[in-house]
Amino acid sequence: MISNSQDLRRAFVGYFVDRGHTAVPSAPLIPQADPSLLFTNAGMNQFKRVFLGEETKPYARAVSIQKCMRAGGKHNDLENVGFTRRHHTFFEMLGNFSFGDYFKEDAIAYGWEFLTKVAGLPPDRLWVTVFRDDDEAHELWSKRVGVPADRLVRLGEKDNFWQMGETGPCGPCSEILIDQGEAFGCGRTTCAVGCDCDRYLEIWNLVFMQYDRDASGNLRPLPKPSIDTGMGLERLAAVTQRVSSNYDSDIFRPLLTAIGQQCGQTYGTDLTSDRSMRVIADHVRAMTFLITDGVLPSNEGRGYVLRRIMRRASRHGRLLGVEHEFLFNVVPRVVVQMEPVYPELGQMGETVTEVVRVEEERFIGTLEQALPLLNQLLSETKRQGRTQVDGEAIFKLYDTYGFPMDLVEDAAREEGLTLDHAGYQQSLEVQRDRARKTAKFSSGEARSGLLTALEPFPQTQFVGYSMEQSEGTVLAMLKDEQLVKEAVQGEVVEFVLDSTPFFPEGGGQVGDHGTLVGPSSRIQVQDTVKAGKGWWLHKGQVLEGQVHVGDRVQASVAHALRQNAAKNHTATHLMHAALREVLGPHVKQQGSLVAPNRLRFDFTHFKGLTSRHVEDIENLVNAQIRHDTPVQTGEMAIQEALQRGALAFFGDKYGDQVRVVEIGEFSKELCGGTHCRHTGEIGLFRIASEGGVAAGVRRIEALTGEGAIRSAQEKDTEWRELASLLKAAPTEVLDKTKKLLVTLRETEKDLERAKQKILELEGTGSEAAIREIQGVPVLVQRIDGLTINELRTYSDKARHKVPAGLLVLGTVHEGKVSFLVIADKAVSAKVPAGKLAQHVAQVVGGSGGGRPEMAQAGGNQPENLKAALDSVYGYVASQLS
Repeated sequence: MISNSQDLRRAFVGYFVDRGHTAVPSAPLIPQADPSLLFTNAGMNQFKRVFLGEETKPYARAVSIQKCMRAGGKHNDLENVGFTRRHHTFFEMLGNFSFGDYFKEDAIAYGWEFLTKVAGLPPDRLWVTVFRDDDEAHELWSKRVGVPADRLVRLGEKDNFWQMGETGPCGPCSEILIDQGEAFGCGRTTCAVGCDCDRYLEIWNLVFMQYDRDASGNLRPLPKPSIDTGMGLERLAAVTQRVSSNYDSDIFRPLLTAIGQQCGQTYGTDLTSDRSMRVIADHVRAMTFLITDGVLPSNEGRGYVLRRIMRRASRHGRLLGVEHEFLFNVVPRVVVQMEPVYPELGQMGETVTEVVRVEEERFIGTLEQALPLLNQLLSETKRQGRTQVDGEAIFKLYDTYGFPMDLVEDAAREEGLTLDHAGYQQSLEVQRDRARKTAKFSSGEARSGLLTALEPFPQTQFVGYSMEQSEGTVLAMLKDEQLVKEAVQGEVVEFVLDSTPFFPEGGGQVGDHGTLVGPSSRIQVQDTVKAGKGWWLHKGQVLEGQVHVGDRVQASVAHALRQNAAKNHTATHLMHAALREVLGPHVKQQGSLVAPNRLRFDFTHFKGLTSRHVEDIENLVNAQIRHDTPVQTGEMAIQEALQRGALAFFGDKYGDQVRVVEIGEFSKELCGGTHCRHTGEIGLFRIASEGGVAAGVRRIEALTGEGAIRSAQEKDTEWRELASLLKAAPTEVLDKTKKLLVTLRETEKDLERAKQKILELEGTGSEAAIREIQGVPVLVQRIDGLTINELRTYSDKARHKVPAGLLVLGTVHEGKVSFLVIADKAVSAKVPAGKLAQHVAQVVGGSGGGRPEMAQAGGNQPENLKAALDSVYGYVASQLS
């Protein structure tokens, strides 16, 4: 029997290579050009188009070890991780595939031989399931392999029939399971193959793709039946190593040891701690591989799944007593262990570690605020004898602190509680309704009838890649959303042509401007957009004469604007490639604006760029500009484009044919925009600004050509003016500024010390302001010129004068009134600080509130501050009586 996971990997690939299979590397976890999938979740994903007949490969047999994620979408094991022996978010799937080559007989023979002869599993403990109507597979297992009838089970469509979608390739499947013994069972007398317990553990699923299901549900035999198999490496390793759990195998043991060192725990000594350590082990593997493949934590899509995984792991660290960042220290253990199989981990190790550290640091702040409230909510639920946590309260945790519901569910389950999902959803819908009422309709919603109006007309033919002037016929005109037959001088109309050189707004690039000249008209085109799948709308004003539907017009694009937009678009591609080279392959485009005068680019990255980063990016782009590299475009099949290394983006929908823009070996992207012919046309590239626009998303604004030159000149002028103000040479500005800052900081410290001395002097003799009301000492004091933070600092000294009473401080700073109220715990029961703060705030036209023992308030009527403070004594007396 094979004793370690690395040998299992080698043996599996070697076995099938020896039998004519081509070893194919794992595809990334981010599916390429397949918006139907959130993550790669099976070995067959990268062969999907082959199975659908849309693509061919130079081989008919393949073997792979595919990295997979099942934490979102249809296949989601996230909630089960840690609670079972066998569930994971990230795992490796061993698979062999036949594309119209061998079929059931060989697939079954290969599966049985590998498990019994190579992996060394005992044949008498292996069970097999087949689809209830698959007599062919049943006979092969029975007669060819010799599986006894009492270990050969027929099951229904739910368990043993696989399909890719509602329609398309599908077929029966056959599963090989191992009986792990009664100790792993549920104990029920009905326990058998198909039970959810761990006794009969599925090891390998063999899918026989032999049918094509049509829209009516009818099955037709495929001309070339195929094979798709999948087997989890983690399960196989546990079985071959004769351990009771995947987490006890050599895949997880080193990781659990590293986690134990970070948490001060030993795996296997406490059931509750073990569960948390399993969650962390699984999740650290998942986050390491996801970030390596280009996913960054965010609030949507794949990034949100990653964030959930990271936060779930961080919370389980808290359960183990770790209140600081620690997950990032475990990442290197994953890298060391898995790099021999996946070399990309070594290249991205430092980046992954930093991303995890930053995200964990951010979430710890959330945990410190939200966890006490969550624990209080759970305790209160149990104290009231309820078994379900209030949905509205759960939503407030999410809405106020960003505390994910799945973490609340985890915590509730540990306390034997369930969640009020309906109440949570109701609160969420109320918030969404509020958002909808304040939102404006998008232009697409406002023009919902536009496509219906254009339906009778042929779609526009775009000729603008090769020319900036062409003739076209006016097919339709729209004015105020209505089709019209003619337009006269002064009117603003949208024109639909049968053919046009105008580029429509899309892919971040703005629409072309220019002119349309007809037999008796001249039109200034101010924008071009695309409607639906193929109508170009030229928005323009009739400058001269009148235009009619059916007129032939000369369409001319504004050359300078088009060329400048093309320069900026090509520069955007160069910058994207430079960003990936400088920062790492996790950088992905999140949005862009390509205009004639500037470019803007949003991209995934976890922290701000340094000055060195900016310089390196500018240098790389400008080097490509100086090389005057040819910019080549061409159409090709999407799979060919991806195989050539072209970048595609998750969520984008691509047709069978795509347009690829290549800039030497430096950049390859799928793109429909206009570009330079050579990079030298750009002239110069300069980054104008860089900043964050959302968590995990940065934005760069940049200039090219004359705009970049003007920007450099303006900066130079500003530098010289600054030098003049500082009475220094331009070369001395930096040093002199640093010296001035040091002097300023020292002055600020001296000022702060002087202010504290004044406060101490003003506080002397304040005892005279202390009044005793029904046995409660009350100190009221006004100290102007302090901020609320400075007022708090002063209160630390003043409160000792009335340790068992009330302290009320008031100040006016920059025309605004601030109060601080502090109450002894015993006093706060009758005179809550929050209520007293509200009282004084009303006198100065403001508001206030806080906890019973400490509160603050503010207002905008400083002239009433004395009256507010004077009213304190009467208010306190009324509350104590």
